[in-house]
Amino acid sequence: MNEILEKIGKTAIVPVVLLENAKDAKPLARALCDGGLPCAEVTFRTEAAEEGIRVMAEEFPQMLVGAGTVLTTDQADRAIAAGARFIVSPGLNPRVVKHCLEKGITMLPGTATPSDVERAMEFGLDAVKFFPAEAAGGLAMIRAMAAPYINMKFMPTGGINEKNLRSYLDFPRVLACGGSWMVKGELIRAGKFDEIRELTRKAVELAGR
Repeated sequence: MNEILEKIGKTAIVPVVLLENAKDAKPLARALCDGGLPCAEVTFRTEAAEEGIRVMAEEFPQMLVGAGTVLTTDQADRAIAAGARFIVSPGLNPRVVKHCLEKGITMLPGTATPSDVERAMEFGLDAVKFFPAEAAGGLAMIRAMAAPYINMKFMPTGGINEKNLRSYLDFPRVLACGGSWMVKGELIRAGKFDEIRELTRKAVELAGR
């Protein structure tokens, strides 16, 4: 397992961030760091994502900043140029996976079935995103898929919250969990970064890693 995946594993939680305005990137990053979670997956679903990644990566070099919802090689290139150190996608697009690996960037493609996992293995990956986690069968599905793929680790995302986080993390084959409950859009829009910091602290305590 590479250095980036090891860091993600130690972090245990990857905050999935949707930035509507790049000006929120700096105070949000500060809130996450002060809360004990120097990590963020900034989703490429808004125009502010690229600049948000750049701000976080430059202003907070101690943070592990990645890009999520990356659907094309162009988005991957823009995210990498902005400072993203890992790329996450909702599904497994062979072209995007190959492109990222050729650039030496850690890639966590989305998987939901054994066939997806086997495609990921063909690329030499030893960790994948499991998405949408709760809708796709939750921890029971991960346990079932993990059995034949003994070297694969999973990062469940989608429906993860403070109520089920611990159950996922207690399964050794779960690398980390992606979640947005501590960085909800309404909190970011309202500038409630103190609240985000406290929610982050509670999440870190709950993760217990």
